[in-house]
Amino acid sequence: MLDRSGIAALIPHQGAMCLLDRVAAWTDADIVCHAVSHLDPANPLRRQGRLSTVCGLEYALQAAAVHGALCGGAPQPPGWLAALRTVIIHRPRLDDASIGRLRIEAQREHATAAGLIYLFHLRAEDGGLLAEGRATIALPPERTERHGRDP
Repeated sequence: MLDRSGIAALIPHQGAMCLLDRVAAWTDADIVCHAVSHLDPANPLRRQGRLSTVCGLEYALQAAAVHGALCGGAPQPPGWLAALRTVIIHRPRLDDASIGRLRIEAQREHATAAGLIYLFHLRAEDGGLLAEGRATIALPPERTERHGRDP
C-alpha cells in the first residue's frame, strides 16, 4: 500500500531512523505496518550489537506518525512522547531471526490538535505478541501568523 520511501515522505524520521518498510493497511481508526529493519546489524537503535524489544516502541510511534499523516493529509510534524502506559514487553530482544517480519499495529484512541493517544501491539511474523502498550504524543502548537502590529 505504501512503501518505505512513501513513509519517509510523511514522517520526521529519515535515513536509517525510518524503521518501517511498508504500510499494509489503514483506516481512520488504525494502521498496520511491517518492518524488517530490526534484523539489520546496522539498525541505529542497537546497543552493543543487540536490539532490545523496548526499541520496538519506536516502531509503534513511527506507525502512529504515519497514521497521523495519512489521516491529516500532510506530513506529520515532529511530536514528543509525553507518556507510555500499560507497556508490556513479552520478549527481551527484537534481533532474533525467528521473529521474522514485524507487524506493527496502532489504534488511535484520541486525537486533538494538542496530541494523540495510540494503543499499540508489536507482533512477530507468526502473530506472537512482542510488546504492547499505550502512547501519548504531544504535538507542537499550531503556528499562527500575526497581522498588524503588537499592541
